[in-house]
Amino acid sequence: MKILLLGNTGQLGWELHRCLLPLGNVHAFDYPDINLAQPESLRSLIRSIAPNVIVNAAAYTAVDKAETEHDSNFAINAESPGVMAEEAKSIGSIVVHYSTDYVFDGTKGSLYEESDIANPLNAYGQSKLAGEKALQAVDGNYLILRTAWVYSNRRDSFVSKVLQWSRQNEVLKVVDDQVSNPTWARMLAEVTGLLLARGTEYIKDHKGLYHLAGSGYASRLDWAREILKLDNNPQEQKTRETMPASTKDFPTPATRPLFSALDCSKFEQSFNIRLPSWKLALKLAMTSL
Repeated sequence: MKILLLGNTGQLGWELHRCLLPLGNVHAFDYPDINLAQPESLRSLIRSIAPNVIVNAAAYTAVDKAETEHDSNFAINAESPGVMAEEAKSIGSIVVHYSTDYVFDGTKGSLYEESDIANPLNAYGQSKLAGEKALQAVDGNYLILRTAWVYSNRRDSFVSKVLQWSRQNEVLKVVDDQVSNPTWARMLAEVTGLLLARGTEYIKDHKGLYHLAGSGYASRLDWAREILKLDNNPQEQKTRETMPASTKDFPTPATRPLFSALDCSKFEQSFNIRLPSWKLALKLAMTSL
């Protein structure tokens, strides 16, 4: 199997690179070797490699900056997936693409299913939804995996930020009205590898949009408290109290959905694979620090 991996130095891409290597010949690229802000540049790369699978872990993920950096945000998140889909269809290959819970507005009040209407609140979510639609419009072979609250040990994430804050503050205030599924990048990558190991024809038979995130859900406050509990060096913590706060207490340029947790039952039933509980995954992630 010949695999083109885009975004291999990001928190998900780094884990994917490790997981995909046993499956065949992996051609991995990231900025500045490839610039997804110029989507047309992808065409020559894809044509020269002619991969069986394109795995797109590259994304514009600066949620607040996306409110003003419109061109880069939409070029990377919306236009580039469409180009990948067009080129993949022309050579009979597959695109695996990752999207986000931020395509939803968070007002449903219960777990979001794939059939629920998307209504993103911010430019980042709008661009990711546009990327999904661009992939689907080409009607080639694809897997769109919507995930949520991805973290890793390799790059800055909510986990590293909480640990950093705990070294600086005696009282830690964390929002308790934002709720979703914490998802360890390594497990997301490992499941991707398991799917591709089943073969390209299998993926073509199961093409579509799926939710894939850590089992269960938590508020940011719940997540932060669990991170502190699992800290490998608790003696370094200055934090003596973690307190609930409201999203309104921390104004940001981009509006976040409040309850955006994903229902992953369609994925579980289709592939007979389920990510473990977010607490267990976090424990494994923290012990690997």
